[in-house]
Amino acid sequence: MNAIPAVASDVPEQRSGGPEDVPQTWQERGRALVVRFGPAVWCYAVLKLIGFTVFMKLLSFAGDYATKPARFGGGANPWDVLATWDGWWYQQVAQFGYHPALVEIPNGPIGFNVEQNSAAFFPLYPGLMRLTSDVTGLGLYGAGMLVSVVASLFAAAGIYAVVEKLSGPRAGVIAAGIWAIAPGSGAEWAVYSDSTFVALAAWACYCVMTKQWIAAGVITLVAGLNRPTSAALIGAVGLAAIVELYRRESGVLRPLVAMVLAPVGLLGYVAWVGWRTGEWGGYFRLQHDAWLHYFDGGQGTWHAIRGVLLGRNDYPFAFPVPDLLATLIVLSLPVLIVLLVRLRPPLVLTAYTLATIVSVLGSLGIFGNVSRYLLPAFPLFIALAVGMRKLSWPVLAAVLGSGAVASGWYAGYVLFELGVP
Repeated sequence: MNAIPAVASDVPEQRSGGPEDVPQTWQERGRALVVRFGPAVWCYAVLKLIGFTVFMKLLSFAGDYATKPARFGGGANPWDVLATWDGWWYQQVAQFGYHPALVEIPNGPIGFNVEQNSAAFFPLYPGLMRLTSDVTGLGLYGAGMLVSVVASLFAAAGIYAVVEKLSGPRAGVIAAGIWAIAPGSGAEWAVYSDSTFVALAAWACYCVMTKQWIAAGVITLVAGLNRPTSAALIGAVGLAAIVELYRRESGVLRPLVAMVLAPVGLLGYVAWVGWRTGEWGGYFRLQHDAWLHYFDGGQGTWHAIRGVLLGRNDYPFAFPVPDLLATLIVLSLPVLIVLLVRLRPPLVLTAYTLATIVSVLGSLGIFGNVSRYLLPAFPLFIALAVGMRKLSWPVLAAVLGSGAVASGWYAGYVLFELGVP
């Protein structure tokens, strides 16, 4: 089927391309960036702030954080919750660095045969935390939050750029707003690496779409230093580069360089952990035996969904409310995928989205975290944004605003207090 055409108001004005249209000074360039990305970033920031405020209020009302350990969802005040769970590990890396090791646990819990180690957490985000802390004088917690918030704004701009190119500026603004209230968006403003990764992924996809191959390769390389799920982005960029080589529209050198650069970050870090642990598969063994997180072909996802549907908690890492929401999200994926494919987006977006979904659903982990694990799959929002762009701004404000209020619960409180983000 043909792609859904953009309405007249969504088609960017065609410029003559003359020298007078190109900003000449830094001030003009900055003003042009504000004009272009400002509406999307403001839309995202306002919606996110609404949801974040509701989330923090719910934490205060419940007061459960005061009874939990500081590392596991607790603390002296609600703000401490944002730096627990994975956030605690990121702070350890930022403060002490890495000491990769595979230490056996005699007679450990079923499935956990190796002590947990911070080497399971990739270095880019804690490195940015440490750098920000040193430059600004903030503590690691404040630095981590600052990095996450700023990265989330860049992510919103990147999502806007991708969707604007496909369906116009109005849809781009809406897509950035949807990402602010997405089911896993509670991790966007926390001491987590999710916003940093999505920012890199969105801009890498945009660079591929605009045939900026060297930039796409470099950004993907950096993304590989942030999360192991960058494998989906690496595969998508590599596949798009192969197709470009076949078509010869960008020559040979630039797509080839992108293919070579893209996996360097991920492979380099995994190889370094293997070298430090004395076992070349050390990183994967650490994930498997210390964190019980590995690709199992979807068995864990199937058992969790079956357990939720039957009202049973006989599967690993059972959390009733987050798991129910995760099940609803998984059941909605076929619809979102069909709507996305129907738009005929560029190959890099389709490949990246499908690879991300396969990686998430095909891996054993905390099922209730599916909403957060799918946060990088932002192209799933494109069809929703295209469908919503015909709504008037007051109606959009009501719809997205209501979603922002609700996201304080389902995207924040449910993940951090009723589950394990």
